[in-house]
Amino acid sequence: MTPRSFQHLDLNLLRVFDEVMAERSLTRAAHKLALTQPAVSNAMRRLREALDDELLVRQGQGVQPTPRALALWPAVRGALNQLQQTLAPDPFDPATANTTFVLAMADATASTLVPALYAIMEREAPGITLRVLPLTTRDPRQLLEDGEADIAVGYFPAVLADLTAREQSGDAVGFESRRLYASAYICVMREGHPLAEVPLTLDNYCAARHMLVSFSGRSFGFIDEALASLGRKRQVVLTVNQFFTAGRVVVQSDLLTILPRHFVPVTGMAHSLALRELPFSVPPVHVDALWRHRGPQANAGGWLLQALFRAAQATFPRAP
Repeated sequence: MTPRSFQHLDLNLLRVFDEVMAERSLTRAAHKLALTQPAVSNAMRRLREALDDELLVRQGQGVQPTPRALALWPAVRGALNQLQQTLAPDPFDPATANTTFVLAMADATASTLVPALYAIMEREAPGITLRVLPLTTRDPRQLLEDGEADIAVGYFPAVLADLTAREQSGDAVGFESRRLYASAYICVMREGHPLAEVPLTLDNYCAARHMLVSFSGRSFGFIDEALASLGRKRQVVLTVNQFFTAGRVVVQSDLLTILPRHFVPVTGMAHSLALRELPFSVPPVHVDALWRHRGPQANAGGWLLQALFRAAQATFPRAP
């Protein structure tokens, strides 16, 4: 079959082929398809002519597939199943589901949401497995596009602004988002730090030595952008990629760092940390779920999203 002849192929023939291969009988296939046996025979004749192969040979009361038919069937069945799941997906029952979900999120987000999320899974979906990947970027769209994660959870202001702009200009947008909760960043230092004993001003903040939490490893973050807008800068002497690591280092040094306020209580180090409001304005932290438009796994993905939302509400009763 050439690409040109495929354009004229009646794809209904593939449905008949799939059913005959499954039943190994024209009669049973006709019954399953609600067709007459002559109609099924005629469909198989047309497919044989199109593919230039016998496809099936009679054997006793049934039929035996040829090597070509056996080679074709997995691809045909897979394509038909995917199309069916897209157009008429099976209902997702979390109580009986046996699937794996993958979430991408930073350690601060995971430590906040995963305990409540797991409680929901244990109660409602005991057969589901969850994997949490470290979030290493502020733009996880490629991660989602490649199918490496089902949902990314984090602070994605640039991504959401870009998606909004594209949507307003009429471009197709292949991603959706939902707000889970809001928080704020706080300046963190060890108890007994010299700056813990005096008001934190812009001058003494900039004069201190700092540690930056950067998922990508870049040594310039949104705090530095806010300072640059004021014509100021800070001295970043250490960059790490986890909030928990930052907390551990701060407790044992004179470095300052920035942590999400909601993360501090779950570190187990809150008693050793001093928290101070930043002496300049930064936007609030909006933690959002970001995912691709759903296809075959729409129902399963919808359940996961609702479970995430309920976990956020359980953790932050005033979540949106």
